[in-house]
Amino acid sequence: MIEQSRWDETIVDANVTYHLEIEGKLILVRNVPARVNIETGERMFSPETVEHLQKLVRSRRRPVQTVETPVFDYA
Repeated sequence: MIEQSRWDETIVDANVTYHLEIEGKLILVRNVPARVNIETGERMFSPETVEHLQKLVRSRRRPVQTVETPVFDYA
């Protein structure tokens, strides 16, 4: 669904990859439903989606995939 806001922003429904860091570990969750502002890239999640993400991360169940991630310091 595409929605035009009163500020001439375009919001679309999309599946995104959600990322967060817990105890120094990067966690990725793929295919998360979100509403995305095309102009700014801002992602908005429904309360139900946020609740599901919290339960998923707390469950500590085995991930479907593990990836190696390079890390750089800005300095």
